[in-house]
Amino acid sequence: MAEANGTVTIEEVAAAAGVSRSTVSRVVNGSQLVRPDTVAAVQKAIAELNYVPNRAARSLASRQTMAIALVIPEDTSRFFGDPFFAAIVPGINARLSRANYMLNLLIANSDPGERLTEYVRGGFVDGAIIVSHHTSDTFIDQIVSAVPVVYGGRPVRHRPEAHFVDVDNVAAARAATAYLAERGCRSIGTITGPLSMPAGADRFEGFRAGVAEAGLVAGPVVEGDFSIGSGAEAMRSILASGPVPDGLFIASDLMAQGALATAQGAGIRVPEQLKIVGFDDSAVATSVIPNLTTIHQPTYEQGELMAEILLELIAGGTPAQETIMRAELVVRDSA
Repeated sequence: MAEANGTVTIEEVAAAAGVSRSTVSRVVNGSQLVRPDTVAAVQKAIAELNYVPNRAARSLASRQTMAIALVIPEDTSRFFGDPFFAAIVPGINARLSRANYMLNLLIANSDPGERLTEYVRGGFVDGAIIVSHHTSDTFIDQIVSAVPVVYGGRPVRHRPEAHFVDVDNVAAARAATAYLAERGCRSIGTITGPLSMPAGADRFEGFRAGVAEAGLVAGPVVEGDFSIGSGAEAMRSILASGPVPDGLFIASDLMAQGALATAQGAGIRVPEQLKIVGFDDSAVATSVIPNLTTIHQPTYEQGELMAEILLELIAGGTPAQETIMRAELVVRDSA
C-alpha cells in the first residue's frame, strides 16, 4: 500500500536500507533500541526515496489503534495520592508521544476487571502496561492473552514469557537496612508494603537479609499498604508493642511520612532516638522535617523504558524480558 506521497512504501524503504519492515517502523516511531548505524541507513533511505510516513493509512492497513492502555489495579484515591504514579505516568506518556501513540488510563477501582478487560480485548488498544498489581488481580490473565503486555515491576505470578521493568528492590532494601546498622542502630524494624505485591515482598526480603548480614535480630515488623495512613497506624502499633526500635526501614516515603509524624507526636526525636530510611525519593522526602534519608528509584526513566519495550513488542521485535534498574541510597537528615 502506498504511503502519503503516493509512490513509496515502507517495504521499499526497508529494501533500500537492507533491513526488515519492522526495523523501519521502529526507526520511524523513534525507538531507541535500534543500533545507530541501522538508524542512519534507514534515515538515508527515507531521504533518498522521499518517503513520508502516513500513520493513518498504516493504522488502517495493520488494524493498529495507535493507543496503549495503562492498567492500574488500584482505587482512584491511591492513584492520585501516590507520587510514584505522578512520576511514572509522565515517563510512559513521553515515550509514547514520540511514537504518536495515545495513552489510555484504565483504573480498576472497584471494578473486578470485567469492563476493563472487555475494553482491552475489544481491540481498542495495541498493547498494555500494567503497574501496581496484586496477587488478587486475576483479571490480568485475560489482558495478557489479548495484547502485548509489559509489567511495571516483577509479575505477581511467574510467567516465562513476561516482559517487565523493575528496580532491584531486594538489594535496595538490604542497603537501606545495612546503612541503619552502620549508623549504630541495634534494633531495626520495618514497615513493609503489601506483601501481596512483589515490591512489598522484595523489600521485606531485602530488609531481612540486611538485618541478618549485620548480625542483628529483626525488630518489629508491621505491614502497611504504601499510604500515609497505614504508616501512621503501623507506627502506633510499634509504639504500643514494647520498646521502640532505634532504626526503621519503611518501604515507601508516604508510609515514612505518616510514621514520622506519629513518632514525633509521641515525643520521639528523629534521628536522635529513632533513625528512619524510606523508599522512593519522592517529593515527600524533602517536604517533611527532618528530610528523609531514602532510596531513590528512577521512576520516570522506568516509565519511558516500559513504553519503549512495549513499542518494540508491537513492532514484532524481541526486547529483553527482564530489565532491572538500579536504586540508590540518598542520605538526608532522618538517619
